Order: sequence, then C-alpha cells, then structure tokens
Amino acid sequence: MCGFAGVLSADQSVVRDVPLHQAIACLRHRGPEPAAFWTDATAQCRFAHGRLSIIDPDLRARQPFTYNDRITIAYNGELYNYVELREELRQSGFAFDTKSDTEVLCAAWMAWGPACLDRFDGAFAFALWDAQEARMYAARDRFGEKPFYYHFDGNAFYFASELKALWTMGVQRKANDAMAYNFLTLGYTTNPFAPDETFYDNVFQLQAGKYLCISPDFAHRAFGDFGSIFIEERAWQDADAISEFRRLLGSSVRRRLRSDVAVGTSLSGGLDSATVAALCRREHSSTFTHKAFTAVFPGFEKDERALSELLASRLDLDQHIVEIRDDEVAALMDAVQAQQDEPVASASALAQWAVFAAAKRAGVTVLLDGQGADETLAGYEKYYRWYWQQLSGAGKLGSSGELEAARALGITKPFGMFSRAAARMPHFGAALLEQRRKKQAARTPFLHPSFVERNRLHLNYMLPPQLTLNGVLHYNTFTNGLEELLRLADRNSMAHSLEVRLPFLSPELVQFLFTLPANFKIREGRTKWILRKAMEGIVPDEVLWQPRKTGFEPPQARWMALPDVQERIAEGRRKLVDAGVLDASVLQQKIQPHTAYAAAAPDWKYWALSVLY
Repeated sequence: MCGFAGVLSADQSVVRDVPLHQAIACLRHRGPEPAAFWTDATAQCRFAHGRLSIIDPDLRARQPFTYNDRITIAYNGELYNYVELREELRQSGFAFDTKSDTEVLCAAWMAWGPACLDRFDGAFAFALWDAQEARMYAARDRFGEKPFYYHFDGNAFYFASELKALWTMGVQRKANDAMAYNFLTLGYTTNPFAPDETFYDNVFQLQAGKYLCISPDFAHRAFGDFGSIFIEERAWQDADAISEFRRLLGSSVRRRLRSDVAVGTSLSGGLDSATVAALCRREHSSTFTHKAFTAVFPGFEKDERALSELLASRLDLDQHIVEIRDDEVAALMDAVQAQQDEPVASASALAQWAVFAAAKRAGVTVLLDGQGADETLAGYEKYYRWYWQQLSGAGKLGSSGELEAARALGITKPFGMFSRAAARMPHFGAALLEQRRKKQAARTPFLHPSFVERNRLHLNYMLPPQLTLNGVLHYNTFTNGLEELLRLADRNSMAHSLEVRLPFLSPELVQFLFTLPANFKIREGRTKWILRKAMEGIVPDEVLWQPRKTGFEPPQARWMALPDVQERIAEGRRKLVDAGVLDASVLQQKIQPHTAYAAAAPDWKYWALSVLY
C-alpha cells in the first residue's frame, strides 16, 4: 500500500510551486519508503508517491512508475489477480521487467484502456498520465476500499490519498455544514444522494467504481463507471450454490494471500473472521504466519476472548491478545481522530486501531479481515425485518416459519401491524418512514436553531430503491453503509503502514451473492445461511452456529465515564457551540455514557465532529 499526491494544470507555475514534498511527507505512514517525484514533459502534471512494498520490493518497481515511455502512474493498492492478468497480457505480446502488480496495471491500461478496470479484482486508487493522449486518468475500486480525494479551483486539480495532504497543498479547510447536520441527526458519514461529497466544502472523493478523465486545460473532464454489480436473482439448488460460494471465497482468499511480506489475520469470536482465518490456514501459503490478532475487553459482557481462544486453538493459530487499558483511551481518541480527518461514529475504531498496531509490532504487514460479509450476506439483525417484510408481502411469512425460528434463537425484533402494512404497500410505508425520520432529525436535542434552519432541507435520509432484502443489502454495500467501515479500516491500518485485505469483497463473489434469492442469506431464523453451510467442517460448530451475531464492540459506555474522555467530549461540545452548531444550553448537560451502537446518543458524535470546526 502507498500514499500519493499530485496536481494537474495548464498553468506550469502552479504545477511547479505546489508543495508536493510537504504533501507526501504527511502521508509517510502510508508509504514509509523514500518518496519519489515525477513531472511530465510538458510540466502540466506532477505526481508524488511514497511506497509500502508488498509485491516485488525491487527498486525497479518503485513509483511513480513509467511503462513503455507512455503511461506513468501513482498507485495505492493491490491487484489481487495480477498473476492471471500478467499471463493474459504476455500471451498478447506484452513484456514485463518487474514482478509487480503496478507494471501489470500499466500494461492492462495500454492493452484495454479504461475497460481494464472491469477485469480487476483489487483494492486500488490511482492517478495515471497518458503521454500520448496528454490526459490524466484517475480511478477507484468498485467498493471504495482505497481513497482518492480531490479539489478543483478552476485553475488546478489537486488530489491526494488523504485529506490532510490537500491541506498542506493550500486547499482551504472549511466544514461542510450539511454533512455535519446529517451526521448529528442521522449518523450518516456519507451522502447517499451525492457520494462524492465529503465533510469539507469544495473537497470531494472520487466515487467508488468510477474513473475520471481530465485534460490539463480542463477542456475535457468526464467521469465513467466500471464494474457495476447488479441484483440478478435466479434459481439455485442448495448444493450448487453452496459449492459455488465455497469455490469463489476460497479463490478470493488464495489471491489475497499473495505477498512478498508476512501475512496474518484479524480474529474475533465471530463467524466472518473465523472463516477467513480457517481458509488461510487451509491454503498453506508460505507467507501466512498463522498470527491472529484479537481485541479483548476483560469484564465487558460482549468480550470475545473465550470464543476467539477456542478458534485459535482449533485452527492452530498464534493468537496475539490486544487489551486497551483505561488510561490509554483518551490518547487513542486523539490519534484515531487525527488520522481519520472525518468523523468517527463510535469507539469501535479505537479497538481496530489497537489491533492493527499490534499486528505491525509483531512483524505482520498484511492482515486479512472479514469486513464486507455483513452487508452482502445479511449479517446484522436489522435485516430480519426486511426479509420478513418481503415474505409477508408475498403471503409466505406464516408458512415459512421464519418468525418462529428467529424467536427460538432469541431474536426479538418487532414485526407488528405497521411492518405488515408496509409489506402490502412498501413504498407507502417507506414514505411514512422518511417523513418520520425528517421530523425526528429536526428535533435532535441541543442543535442550534439557526444551524437546523440552514441545513434541514439538506437532510439526506434515503431508503433503498428496492425494498427487498437483496435491495437493502445492495444499498448498504454500494450506497450507504460499507464505505464508512472501509474508510475507518484504511486509515487505521495505514496509520501503521499495514495493508488490510478483504476476501468477502471479491467482485466475482459479490456478484454471485446478488444472484442468490433472499432465503440463501436468511433461513431457519439464521443470518448468513449460505456461509454457515459452506463452512461446515471448516469452522468449529461453536462459532458456526451461534444464534446471535458476535459484534466487534468495545466497552464504550465505561470508557465515556473516564475523566479524560469526558474532558475531550466537553471540549468538543464547546467548539461546536462556538461554531454555532450547538446551542449553549448543551454545556449545562451532564455527559451521558452510552454503548457504541445506542440510538439517539449524540455525545460521542459531538467529540467526533469537533475535528471539523
């Protein structure tokens, strides 16, 4: 993984004078190896790059990388299927001087142009200069695992891997009030109506699954889509679907074990990380260290130590236990928020940071993780309602036995008259829900009335276009939900020069999952039904058939009662009062500790938002 920054402009003085050395210096955590710089022959495009070598550490593979005297790239990420692509390109006559995926990417661009993006299984963001066309291209992977931020002032196009690098390049840092309002009232960290929007005015992110083509004089500027994944349900026999799922997930894990540095895994007591760890172990990769890293919270009711230790023992893993002491929490808050640049909604990010730090200390540079499974396989309990509503609308809820099966497993999600009516009239029910949320948002406690008045019309509450289980999963995977988690994982891992790889986000696997009808996701009262069936005999039954989801949740309520943490939240409140976001009456209120996922609990958000003002 790496960090990059750059500028594009027909004004050569701007290109020359922009402080790219400062920009890349502040991204050194992403690329700790010596930075390198490149300027095109016309002096209209300039790249800076800091490398973290994962594939082919040879100096010939360092970036910015130029291929065939035409394509120059500054690239952050990995192409996991670069071996297969390289062989295909060789058969077409392309030659390679390195063993890197960077050179494969450049050759693929030479061969197929932007159409190559549809062929990539990877996590990536890059800026690419085509000397023949005298244009720059930028692209970001289809899930948004890797970041690409930019600012355009009419004269120059500035871009970087993180927001903090843009600030060093002279881009104005001004909070986006509408995004702040949506965060405080809805908890949204993205705008589902405008996915390129960030928490800062006039600073944007390249949307996941898009590429940009732009000329130095900006006479040409166009976005394009690639790699779209659609809901294409079709009939599957259980045995065939389970076999195909197992094949695709196994292939994804094998590709993500390709590395020239040490590889480990995250490990909780849950099904997703257990699956990844178990499949890594079965692959017998020479770079897999069998090291697994677990956050534990002694005395907390949701501590996962017992189940994770059972997994580590059964899977023959070298488990590293990570514990956060109370006297470390406040400093972790500061470090995580400084690294993220945008709000962090809960304390779970602190535990993730600690796990990544421990992995790096243990000599691991690549960590496989289970993110993405909940959004594609219906792992959260909130998805029961959508499935039940879908069954009810089809007149099958009673005969399915799903409500009774879920109740027997301890799932007590309500499904009353409103839900049954919404099943018969889904879009009418959705409209009522939207109106209710808008009214609730306007009544969010302690927001300054003028702040509400300026922003209430910009409320970005949005329900999925398709009100089915697969429709909701697709919405959470590609529109609103998963990208926040990917942003947290990228910044927290790269803070420690660590690469995170996510086997559940193979494009081929995800497309397959959206061909499966809903009953492959939830069946017999259990979420992730097909994953459980596919992992029989591979993951221990004690984890495989847990009745409830094991979430990655720290003791946030306890941490919020700590004096140093209360002091930081109080300071965050004061900043927001001074900025006109909160009413001064909030300063008289006692800070109320709450769990990481408690509804209508604003105190932690007040701390997180203070980074913007």
